[in-house]
Amino acid sequence: MAVTRRYTIGVLLLIELVDELVGSGMDASWPLIKRELGLSYGQIGLCMGLPALVAGLVDPVTSVLGDVGRRRLVVLVGGLAFGGALLLRGQSPSFELLLLSLVLFYPASGAFVNLSQATLMDIAPNQREVNMARWTFLGSAGMVAGPLVMGGLLLLGLSWRDFFLAAGCLTLVVVFCQWRVSNAHDRRTVAWRQVRDTIVDAFKTKGVLRWLILVQFGDLMVDVLMAFLALYFVDVGRVSPAKAALAVSVWTGVGLVGDFLLIPLLSRVKGLAYLRVSAGLVLLLFPAFLLVPWFWLQLVLVGLLGLLNSGWYAILQAQVYAALPDRSGTAVALFNLSCLGGATMPLLLGVVAQSVGLSVSMWLLLAGPLALLVGIRRRHIVSD
Repeated sequence: MAVTRRYTIGVLLLIELVDELVGSGMDASWPLIKRELGLSYGQIGLCMGLPALVAGLVDPVTSVLGDVGRRRLVVLVGGLAFGGALLLRGQSPSFELLLLSLVLFYPASGAFVNLSQATLMDIAPNQREVNMARWTFLGSAGMVAGPLVMGGLLLLGLSWRDFFLAAGCLTLVVVFCQWRVSNAHDRRTVAWRQVRDTIVDAFKTKGVLRWLILVQFGDLMVDVLMAFLALYFVDVGRVSPAKAALAVSVWTGVGLVGDFLLIPLLSRVKGLAYLRVSAGLVLLLFPAFLLVPWFWLQLVLVGLLGLLNSGWYAILQAQVYAALPDRSGTAVALFNLSCLGGATMPLLLGVVAQSVGLSVSMWLLLAGPLALLVGIRRRHIVSD
């Protein structure tokens, strides 16, 4: 039986929900994993950076397959690997197996999640920013749910391992739902040389490179900050893991509200204009967050930061897709290649934190809003 467009969109958004639920749950569980496995900051940085580097090499291949008539197969195989990696993570007894599970998980996420996003962009090309905002909103819902589910499991006497085992089983259910979804890219054939030439030409295009670079710098105040937030509160703020989980929940909860409000906002305000204003405010508030010594005031500032960075990824990534119409898989491939540079950022933070402390390394994240203010000019907003 043929599935409806609404069902297809629902499944695609569900994939993003699960992905961010897993990601935020991982961020909230780092203090527990660090203590149980005896990890150093350098090892944590390696767990964040090395898998992303591997994914940066593998994802362009899987993304290009999404443009040459193999998207459905790639997404399904990626989903199975995604679920398998989560099951392995939940059983990892050592740093080595934990790292292996993450090295498998990141490329699987690229195939499963990123190509699903590309399919969402293909469904309604004239609504890319709005659909990206919806995608980001569902992702934020997953980010809110992750720490809450993790905290609930801990209250029940379970562990972080049970979270990932359950998430792996949930993923397999979502893969079954995705199996019913067809894809227009599987009914057409594009020559490999054409895709290769598109990638080369796109990297030569100044505008495309700008958006790819800005996506990576913007991510410093989104996923990279999220990854280190719980560790910062526990190791620098000297609060309990429960309070650190609360901070992550505030960050994600307020971010969810911001992502929801962004959907109607983008129909009235240019996305890039909003991005410049919010980047300027983050540039002021983040140093205040690092300097104030009171936990509850830090929670307020975390909430404001989570609100202000809402939509950064959605707006910037929509510009990448708009620059390469009818080549959404190729756009994903370019994004993944750019992630090779972005993957060094958490690794760099881990190395700096190991050398001079996490409190010092967090200041490097200010490069994110600075890059957005420099990289987005008035002429870009006018032409948006």
